[in-house]
Amino acid sequence: MAKSIMIQGAGSNVGKSMIVAGLCRAFVRRGLKVLPFKPQNMSNNAAVTADGGEIGRAQALQARACNVQAHTDMNPVLLKPETETGAQVVVQGNRVATVKAREYGKMKSTLMPKVLDSFHRLAAHCDIVLVEGAGSPAEVNLREGDIANMGFARAAEIPVLLTGDIDRGGVLAQLVGTHVLMEPEDDALIKGFLINKFRGDVSLFDEGLQVAVEHTGWHALGVLPWFADAGKLPAEDATDLGGGGNGAFKIAVPRLSRIANFDDLDPLKLEPGVSVVMVQPGERIPADAGLILIPGSKSTIGDLAFLSAQGWDADILSHVERGKPVLGICGGYQMLGSVIKDPEGIEGPAGQVQGLGLLEVETTMTPQKTLTEVDGVELASGAAVEGYEIHIGRTQGPDCLRPWLQIEGVDEGATSKNGLVQGCYVHGVFASDAFRSAYLSRLGVEPSDLVFDDLIDETLDALADHIEEHLDVEMIWALAAEVAPPPAA
Repeated sequence: MAKSIMIQGAGSNVGKSMIVAGLCRAFVRRGLKVLPFKPQNMSNNAAVTADGGEIGRAQALQARACNVQAHTDMNPVLLKPETETGAQVVVQGNRVATVKAREYGKMKSTLMPKVLDSFHRLAAHCDIVLVEGAGSPAEVNLREGDIANMGFARAAEIPVLLTGDIDRGGVLAQLVGTHVLMEPEDDALIKGFLINKFRGDVSLFDEGLQVAVEHTGWHALGVLPWFADAGKLPAEDATDLGGGGNGAFKIAVPRLSRIANFDDLDPLKLEPGVSVVMVQPGERIPADAGLILIPGSKSTIGDLAFLSAQGWDADILSHVERGKPVLGICGGYQMLGSVIKDPEGIEGPAGQVQGLGLLEVETTMTPQKTLTEVDGVELASGAAVEGYEIHIGRTQGPDCLRPWLQIEGVDEGATSKNGLVQGCYVHGVFASDAFRSAYLSRLGVEPSDLVFDDLIDETLDALADHIEEHLDVEMIWALAAEVAPPPAA
């Protein structure tokens, strides 16, 4: 029977996703069949799966660490925020509703059967399932109906390891406070803890480990020093999104309020000749940028208004007037057009809004969502491209007669008459090395020998080495419990 163990956090953003990815690769290198799982995730940086759905990008990275294809069962409930108080609910890869936070509080307990169904399907096909929690189990005000942390652990009867983030300070209070706040039945499932993001001499925390053990009764599984290469791996949370690189060619990216699928930026940040600058709200787009890249958005019309409120529309127009290029991907592509129509009120009140007018195209929002992995070529260079589409809406107009990609044999994208402005629906194209090299070379960037996929795998191996060196991986295996079979139907 498969074993399973759950990595929860004493708070958000403590490094759970990276730890699970590293453990996945560590166990795979021991010859085990490993699969990742996260019952509920909240992220607009989704990945398209081979079975035609979408999951959080962290689970896609963990699947890669396991050397398997991503599947919708790895993240059966995905919440994609559309406003400050509402989110799209994706269940087993498919959108089922858009709800307010309070409405989801009532809905989430009804999703547990789907969550357990996905979990048991995975467990039937591997040696161990590594489960990632969300947020913190100490949020006892959210405990009723919980499917993300202890609610799932109790339902699936699997042990839990708690992760504390020492970089934030107060890590002993994080751990001991969690122990104090939890119900005894929940607390009984926590078997151990680990400390993440330590800077300096790890031995200086020996006494701190002992204090945590004395106050909780949990096993101490080790202290992980800061892993400097974490920034080379795709980030899932927009709160972690920053610029990168120190090359001479500057790519400016407006940080939209509902930025989505920003993995497009990851390969560019690693190019030695490039620096990616995230333009924060209230800042101006730098005049010395060589390229403005408008990324994807979970709410195109809302983010178009946000972009204009920052004055970025004027900056983008000035950039083009100076003869410099602009690229829009997915939502950014839609914003570059003349009009965005939303006759059914999918993104808000029914109606239409004016776009930036830099591409002679119009977009009409439709309820049907496109979710697919794609491959093709860039027409200018003939370089192969791979990527994915994840969007609503159809875009058409005269500038689509100047496509710049061909995807699955069909023309894709649009180019302005002056050739400076381009857009497309395909995410992930910059991960294709030949295309990225050709695209940047036309902008005057010296080609590099970066092989993006190899770098990701090398970093996952380094992360696994890091975990093997500093955590008691054998104890983690020993603490994992066999997955109980699902109850009879």
